[in-house]
Amino acid sequence: MNTRRTQSSPSFVRFIAAMLVLACAPMLGASPTRAVHIVVDTGHTPQNPGATGASGRVEYLYNLDLSAAVARDLVALNHRVTRVSADGKEIALKQRALQAPNANFFLSIHHDSIPQDWIDAGRRREFSGFSLFVSHRNPYYAQSLRCAQAIGEKLLQAGEKPSLYNAMPVLGGNMPLIDERLGIHRFDNLVVLKTATMPAVLVEAAVIANPDEEKRLGEPGAIDKLATAISQAIHDCIMNP
Repeated sequence: MNTRRTQSSPSFVRFIAAMLVLACAPMLGASPTRAVHIVVDTGHTPQNPGATGASGRVEYLYNLDLSAAVARDLVALNHRVTRVSADGKEIALKQRALQAPNANFFLSIHHDSIPQDWIDAGRRREFSGFSLFVSHRNPYYAQSLRCAQAIGEKLLQAGEKPSLYNAMPVLGGNMPLIDERLGIHRFDNLVVLKTATMPAVLVEAAVIANPDEEKRLGEPGAIDKLATAISQAIHDCIMNP
């Protein structure tokens, strides 16, 4: 071993310093081009398809369309995306967020319905719009809420409106509203949110039991508009902690 001490040149010192700055940038979260890892969960499965739209088309198919568009837009924003339940296979709720436990964000895509009593009473058209859910049991509740707020703002800017009936006692599930303007609810026991090891938000994009809403959500332009709003909101929230 050569133990002779040498004096580093100023240019060499500057080079090492620059490399250290670049190496530390992802940890600081300051780089606007830093790619992050986002899980996009397609709610339900073909075997357990969730709600049924006014036309009879099941929720899973709407979730699949929108989650595919969101994933596409996030990749276009230079993010790494893991898709869950997009392959048609069964997967337990507790396993969804665990498909990528070290990811930066978990997004679950759903579409809403209304109670059967309301459908039977011909009230399909009374409710429409989006709802957002976060869980206080998620270890990153504050960041989850901040990203839900970002999603709500972008959806409002896109011309969408919140559906608030989920906060109604009994009929709507009695899920307390955190932010009425942005349609954000607190649902502490929602499995995919409370078991996630990263910030997590569940989006109910629309009420497909409403025939007008369902028809609109079957149009590619409407899907793209929702996907753009959601993906841009997540990008902004994650990249600006």
